[in-house]
Amino acid sequence: MKRKKYYLDPPRILVLGFSLIILIGTVLLTLPIATADNQGLPIVNALFTATSATCVTGLVVVDTGTTFTIFGQLVILSMIQVGGLGFMTFATLFALILGKRITLKERILLQESLNILSLEGIVKLVKQILVFTVVIETMGALILSIRFSLDMPLVKAIYYGIFHSISNFNNAGFDLMGEYKSLTNYVADPTVSLTISSLIILGGLGFIVMNELFAYRQKKRLSMHTKVVLMTSAILLMIGTIGIFLFELSNDNTLKPLSLTGKILSSFFQSVSSRTAGANSLIISEMNQTSLFLIVFLMFIGASPGSTGGGIKTTTFTTLIGAVWSQIRGKQDVVFFHQRVGYETIYKAITVTFSGLFLVVLTTMLLTITEQGKDFLAILFEATSAFATVGLSMGLTPELTPIGKTIIILTMFAGRVGPLTIAYAITVRKNPDVFKYPKGKIMIG
Repeated sequence: MKRKKYYLDPPRILVLGFSLIILIGTVLLTLPIATADNQGLPIVNALFTATSATCVTGLVVVDTGTTFTIFGQLVILSMIQVGGLGFMTFATLFALILGKRITLKERILLQESLNILSLEGIVKLVKQILVFTVVIETMGALILSIRFSLDMPLVKAIYYGIFHSISNFNNAGFDLMGEYKSLTNYVADPTVSLTISSLIILGGLGFIVMNELFAYRQKKRLSMHTKVVLMTSAILLMIGTIGIFLFELSNDNTLKPLSLTGKILSSFFQSVSSRTAGANSLIISEMNQTSLFLIVFLMFIGASPGSTGGGIKTTTFTTLIGAVWSQIRGKQDVVFFHQRVGYETIYKAITVTFSGLFLVVLTTMLLTITEQGKDFLAILFEATSAFATVGLSMGLTPELTPIGKTIIILTMFAGRVGPLTIAYAITVRKNPDVFKYPKGKIMIG
């Protein structure tokens, strides 16, 4: 009898790759050198932190700024960078440096990792991604370092500038400000708010979109994907900004004490961050329930495909809205910018949305069991934040039980890798059907 070979296809490799990065990070964070008390993190907290960093989430069970040494913080920053861009991007970088040829299998892995449709020009795209990343993160670090130097010593300001630039471009939301304050001390500071907002937006648009925008002066055209991403992102940013501004305008603990400029600036920042970043300039737990529910909605949608962010993605949401609108109008096709969306794309959008919704509901249900006595909205907020790899929290994360932490760890991992990728990785491939069953009728609505 022939022994059956076990084939590691792209989904399995991606799942194993992220798992390996998390495992290495967990071990490093348990070392005494990683924490200020020279005792290292307990294994569950180390695993939680490593998962949150690699999955660019930002949920934390210990305060990053006060708990970790420079070594521990650099370990977290490294995992954020690798997790945000994808380990296959870095593997390709090392291969190019060593002068190695990128094989077809590696190109397919890159295609899966970056969530793009074609293998054409993929190595060139990876090079452009690395250039974009270096340029954008360097500019963000420079601006933030200059601003932070007004409040702290120069060397510390440069370090803080670099850390927060990388963290926010990768939509991670980790910060070094201490005491879980995030950026609340800079709530009305235009330099910090607008710089970090720009980093978050650029990281969340997706590298395909950035590449097309960069090449627009030569090609003078944008794909339907890029147009949909830009349109949806702009609409969601506007809805979030206006919604938070109106809902928090009379809240004494958030917007009311601020000037009109501060109100607009903080509303915009929180709208941007709610999509996938996790940094906050307003105290989340002090916000009104209406605002919190709006943020849950924004978190669930998330960023765009091929970006450093999570969620079901902007294109998925818009495709579903387009399908509903076409059905209401009695049309068969979903059309954006005079181009038709394929039925397979609509089916995938439905599958991704249902999978994400199922994961959020399941996580919320399990947390209501393990975290008894906690506010339901706080639990729903935590579950959605973990799935969408956002990192915002109403203060529940540090209070989670060990089982609750484990549930959030699994949710963050599934949200970053993707429920469908995990499903493909653990299921056995079947040959396509060679026949079709007769069509039946089922009543809907």
